[in-house]
Amino acid sequence: MNAVIGIYRALAGLAARQGDWLLPTLARLVFAGVLFGYFWASAMTKLEGLFTPSTGAYAQIFPRAFEAVGYDVGQLGLWHWLVVLAGSWAELALPVLIVLGLLTRLAALGMIGFVLVQSLTDIWGHGAAAGTWFDRASDALILDQRALWLLLFAVLLCKGGGAISADRVLGVEPTRLAA
Repeated sequence: MNAVIGIYRALAGLAARQGDWLLPTLARLVFAGVLFGYFWASAMTKLEGLFTPSTGAYAQIFPRAFEAVGYDVGQLGLWHWLVVLAGSWAELALPVLIVLGLLTRLAALGMIGFVLVQSLTDIWGHGAAAGTWFDRASDALILDQRALWLLLFAVLLCKGGGAISADRVLGVEPTRLAA
């Protein structure tokens, strides 16, 4: 039994040492393969020009307010325009930063906020079903799916961009963070 425990400890130590570079690198790779296209395509539907949000952006971000003004963008204020523009640009810029591993922790924190706001808007603004946890089904589009997204961003927030990142090349991330 001691031999089995010794092997386990050796493998656990190896995994722990590799986690500092492997986890953030895999998190960024999974993000690039699974979510980057989703966010990029969504952002592209929200901008008609550099500073011109699309009508659909208002419908996506402020569904109830937009409906209340009869879908007339002109009746919404500066606040709505700023939020829609900032959200649209965040949806473009933050995923690019994550894929590049540039300012990864800040981008991950921004994406956590973005996904929380997106989820609340989907549930209360658009009436999407949140789903439930601990129900044996893993197909709830809001609670189940978005929880996995947030876990991915939490890894990047805590671990940074990893060894293969612009952060490391530029010296933004220390070689080894203190425990």
